[in-house]
Amino acid sequence: MKVAALFSGGKDSTYAIYLAQQRGWSVTKLVTLVPGSSESYMFHVPNIHLAPMLAEAMSIELVTRNTSGEKEKELDDLKDALSDLEVDGVLTGAIASDYQATRIDRICYELGLVCYSQLWRWDQSMTLQHMVDSGFRIMVVGVYGEGLDRDWLGRILDDEAIGELLRISARHRINVSGEGGEMETLVVDGPNFKKEVVIENAGTDWQGSYGEYRIEQAALRDKAPFKAPMST
Repeated sequence: MKVAALFSGGKDSTYAIYLAQQRGWSVTKLVTLVPGSSESYMFHVPNIHLAPMLAEAMSIELVTRNTSGEKEKELDDLKDALSDLEVDGVLTGAIASDYQATRIDRICYELGLVCYSQLWRWDQSMTLQHMVDSGFRIMVVGVYGEGLDRDWLGRILDDEAIGELLRISARHRINVSGEGGEMETLVVDGPNFKKEVVIENAGTDWQGSYGEYRIEQAALRDKAPFKAPMST
């Protein structure tokens, strides 16, 4: 199975790639749409400029397209990006957005491709825990939901952070995985990364009740060889 993956650098698209690789599928291309507007309905915006570095870290070819970010018209740009990839199907990281899922399904159908949304309707807190347990280092790079303050920006998600998100979700009724637009993420390392991303220069842009962690400079670094635990 040869597939292309819609890729933002965030946790969901990156985890979908990993699951496909675990099934033995060949992920031959990553497809990144770069919105010209922060109001894009379809596509991830914060730190999207790091997509080429992340693609290199996973050793997968990257295909990029610019898009206006204008509602519905950006779908034409996506269709153009997927039209000549020579693959059997398209991976998405969609979990709960009917807007995204139905439109990607339609485009794939028109192009004669199979759409694989492997995370669709999964339990979101459990999925987030699986990501962390699998070894993904997920950095929060945008917060827009009630109960999420500037201290979350630049934070790596771990067991403690997931516990806090569950408590915030119970109190403020936000989506624990950020599927309601409450949070954006960037994956800086994972089990399918050949190299890890090191943040060298970044700053926080806080606008009173929401903000973003803007990465100005980053680099790839060789990962230390894996060492199995010592038996006792």
